[in-house]
Amino acid sequence: MIILACDHAGYTLKEQIKEFFNKENITTIDVGTYSTDSVDYPDYAKAGNQKVLENSNNVGIYICGSGIGMCIAANKNPKIRAALCQSEAFASLARKHNDANVVVLPGRFISKQKAIKIIKVFLTTAFEGGRHARRVKKLKEV
Repeated sequence: MIILACDHAGYTLKEQIKEFFNKENITTIDVGTYSTDSVDYPDYAKAGNQKVLENSNNVGIYICGSGIGMCIAANKNPKIRAALCQSEAFASLARKHNDANVVVLPGRFISKQKAIKIIKVFLTTAFEGGRHARRVKKLKEV
């Protein structure tokens, strides 16, 4: 399942992404926020994390203005590997090398079209394992 979470600065892009998924008949769970009224991004990262961790097949798409706040907040949970991605290359590496389960997007800095490209790469790229698995395992020790 795809979990969507955003703050007020990510709301517009989140709605555009939801529209894309709806057209593709892909079900998502939206944990908010549901408007452009000012909110605190850690609350929505936490709500997203709770849903992502309900099933190992779940992935998150989190959005805030810069992406930085949501990424920091999401990564407070040691079972979340959130990656701030502004390009398809970053999304690919986040999955291949880091087994990221959350992609974070900077809502104020990328277009809907760019976001969709990043998401498609993130959702279709597999973790390579091998030496990367050893490194990801060490993240629990940091």
